[in-house]
Amino acid sequence: MGSMLNRRGFLGQVSTASLFAAFPPGLQETIARAEKGTLPPIRPKALKRGMTIALVSPSSPLADSESLKIAAEMTALLGFVPKLMPNAGRVAMYLAGTDQERAADLNTAFADPSVDAVWCLRGGYGSYRILPFLDYETIRKNPKPLIGYSDVTALLNAVHRMTGLVTFHGPMGSENLTEFTLSEFKKVLYEARAAGSIAAPPPPPPLEREGFVDRENRLRRIAPGKARGPLVGGNISVFATLVGTPFEPDLRGRILLLEEVGEEPKKIDRWLSGFLLTGRLQSLAGIVLGRFNDCGPKDQAAYYGTWTWQEVCADRLGGLGIPVLAGLRFGHVPDKATLPIGVAAELDADAGTLTLLEPAVA
Repeated sequence: MGSMLNRRGFLGQVSTASLFAAFPPGLQETIARAEKGTLPPIRPKALKRGMTIALVSPSSPLADSESLKIAAEMTALLGFVPKLMPNAGRVAMYLAGTDQERAADLNTAFADPSVDAVWCLRGGYGSYRILPFLDYETIRKNPKPLIGYSDVTALLNAVHRMTGLVTFHGPMGSENLTEFTLSEFKKVLYEARAAGSIAAPPPPPPLEREGFVDRENRLRRIAPGKARGPLVGGNISVFATLVGTPFEPDLRGRILLLEEVGEEPKKIDRWLSGFLLTGRLQSLAGIVLGRFNDCGPKDQAAYYGTWTWQEVCADRLGGLGIPVLAGLRFGHVPDKATLPIGVAAELDADAGTLTLLEPAVA
């Protein structure tokens, strides 16, 4: 048995060494530093009117050039100065420019002292591809809010892992913000204080509405209890691509956020089962699930031959011995919270709440 363990350890070291060799020397050093343990959180400055926000496209392109103008107009209406990065409007098939071009916009935005925050314009696909080309040392030395969700999940978690920077799973810079989304955005990013309760579902309808039970905004308490820990995660299909890479965040003692859109329950089952086989989920403090928008079976005639996504999550996550709560508002829904990756929070599955315990910005 001892020789088997030694062999596994040796093979692991060889594998890691081979992986490091595929990256530039500067990135190898950054990865080695991150491998030594979770870096202390770095909080960017709070947003204030008049600040300059760089608008970037790290994944897929926007629908058209008019969308760029709309994003700039919306940023200006919030009281900020929009700065469209040079490659924000590029199109290269399903990517917003080459990997190097998209990474260059992010690196330039963080290095530019006139830029105060970096706001992603859309998800889609592609942020995972640019992770080896980012200048993490420049990002670490110039902390700024980095905001987005969906495919940007890879970017948010990798940057936090490599630098300690608190990043923000929140709305895209090209979206119109609902009243709830704007309120949650300001609560987390505008003031250097603990934001308190976030992502809560809307209050139940008035009692005088006889014969009505809200089906859309329900909480499901998959496993009871309370837990405290820093937030991590985002879109489940994108987060799954980080597993086994140097950019995968440490899950030990953390509260994992998961949400999805347009995927069938069996695919959610596949990703969760894969997570379970790694043994990583067992080290979590707790799990918070979003709404999983449009995640029923595509063939409605087969609906009774499958689990719902809620049932899949209960089956896969309910036996971990940690609190699991489903139904909070974040991700691919119109009303979405801004969730700071790397900030300590308390999950109370019994009460149905997620509460930020410390400031996300300085």
